[in-house]
Amino acid sequence: MDRLHDWEDRKHWQEFFDTYGKLIFSAALKSGLTETEAQEVVQETIITVAKKIGQLRYDPARGSFKGWLLHITRWRIADQFRKRRPGDSQKRASSDTRLTATIERVADPKAEELDDFWEREWQENLLAAAMQRLKKRIDAKQFQIFDCYVRKEWPAQKVATELGVSMGQVYLARHRVTALLKKEIRALQKEAR
Repeated sequence: MDRLHDWEDRKHWQEFFDTYGKLIFSAALKSGLTETEAQEVVQETIITVAKKIGQLRYDPARGSFKGWLLHITRWRIADQFRKRRPGDSQKRASSDTRLTATIERVADPKAEELDDFWEREWQENLLAAAMQRLKKRIDAKQFQIFDCYVRKEWPAQKVATELGVSMGQVYLARHRVTALLKKEIRALQKEAR
């Protein structure tokens, strides 16, 4: 996160957005916001992070970056609910049929549900971000072999036949790319401290 202290560093801010934007958007939708409202949550959360990242110091006793980002996201979600006019049914997500007050939908039961959702999505998001970064760094053929064998779960023989490689190349690509993927995930986890 140290690289984000420079507002002009477009590359690292784009990486940040690519890594966490979908996670924030999904959490906002899960909370009952519309897609438009969820997009606003993403924008407002990123702006808040940009303004406050200079004050952030990693202290495990105070919490993690993941927790800090969730806290900011929750506030931006609550802001979107507060912006709704009472009785404005067009703004409610189509699956939201409850007749409770907005504040009750943001309260504790939903918060716990959002915590669980955030943790699952955080892990999935981390894997997806690591895959995207890795895809840019390794040979396209190696990534394709890995993708077919590991992610799509094709049998090794089918991968070898379809991609015109030996069985040994399939196993080697799986081994090498898996090792690189684990390294990339560790790097992302370290960045998120």
